[in-house]
Amino acid sequence: MSRPDIEPVAHGYPRADGRIGIRNLTVVVYLVECARFVADAIAAGRRDVHVIGFGGCYPNPYARQMLERLCTHPNVGAVALVSLGCEGFDREHLTRVVAASGRPVTTFVIQQVGGTAATVDAGRRWIDEQASTLAAARTAPLLPADLVVGTICGGSDSTSGITANPVVGRAFDRLIDAGATALFEETGELIGCEHHMAGRAVTPELGREIEARVAKAARYHLAMGHGSFAPGNAEGGLTTLEEKSLGAYSKSGTRPISGVVTPGQALPGPGLYLLDVVPEGDPRWGFPNINDNAEIAEIIAAGAQVVVFTTGRGSVVGSAIAPVVKVCANPETFRRMADDMDIDAGRILEGRARLDEVAEELLALIAAVAGGRETASERLGHREFVLTYKSAEPAGPACLPTAR
Repeated sequence: MSRPDIEPVAHGYPRADGRIGIRNLTVVVYLVECARFVADAIAAGRRDVHVIGFGGCYPNPYARQMLERLCTHPNVGAVALVSLGCEGFDREHLTRVVAASGRPVTTFVIQQVGGTAATVDAGRRWIDEQASTLAAARTAPLLPADLVVGTICGGSDSTSGITANPVVGRAFDRLIDAGATALFEETGELIGCEHHMAGRAVTPELGREIEARVAKAARYHLAMGHGSFAPGNAEGGLTTLEEKSLGAYSKSGTRPISGVVTPGQALPGPGLYLLDVVPEGDPRWGFPNINDNAEIAEIIAAGAQVVVFTTGRGSVVGSAIAPVVKVCANPETFRRMADDMDIDAGRILEGRARLDEVAEELLALIAAVAGGRETASERLGHREFVLTYKSAEPAGPACLPTAR
């Protein structure tokens, strides 16, 4: 198959592990909710400094793995950890992981530094010291094979599955043909589509894994008494979870599925991957993802430098670390919320554009964002981040046949 001429960006920021970032950010990481105020104060007023963290006081392997992946994300150039001092998070381990990646890293322990004001002052001084180094960072060409794009839908309505979601699917086909990596989620919103996905799997074993993981999601949601179908979906004209699933599935395009990963697990190479966000075993952590930003964080932890977010009802969220491109499915929503949206896919519904035209527009915008253009959520200052207690077991060899 010939590869179309897609040039996502001229240059990005090379990292020691071979990946290339499209942003060069400093992240300030709170390691317990008691340190969040201080972390926010350190980052206040600085557009290139983002705050992420874990609010829990007790250890959680999922949260540790997620922060390891996020602190060493290709869009991150420097890391400042903020600890209260008595929480259960292993700050020394996270410091070693970040240092081994070649990034500047420091840790501020509030109880040792001397309280709120002293820690904020020390944190701001450290960030100022890093600014000139980050500004002078060398760049390197960013090829399609270096690009990882994730997608998520939020606030879906009856227009999502006929405009924005298939637009993303067609863009994904083009990106994968060009050698890029694409990631879609989540198994709880793909119930009823598992056989279609299994038929696209690169091996029969992977197909069976996909079916099993969607069945696991159905069992989990049944036990919780709550499916991935919100009142707003129904108000927007969706009638069943299966109808919502068909729309969500269309975001994946038509190319072969190369593998399945779980939160915090690295993607092994170019291709199309499914992110399974549902924990193994009996429900013990509550709803698998409590909101869209929890899912976005997991997409980014897989390595996505940019996230494409489709919405029919309208969503204003962005994210820390990776830019979020908003594709609005409903033309009425776009007219009401144009400042929060990047692309009006609702033009398809009104006959003002074709699917392929909007897909080309999305590809061009991804290229521009990879080259430094701000998305609507970036311009507005959105940097949402959510990380809660959860569990995630790495997907086994059958889920990643191309990694063998």
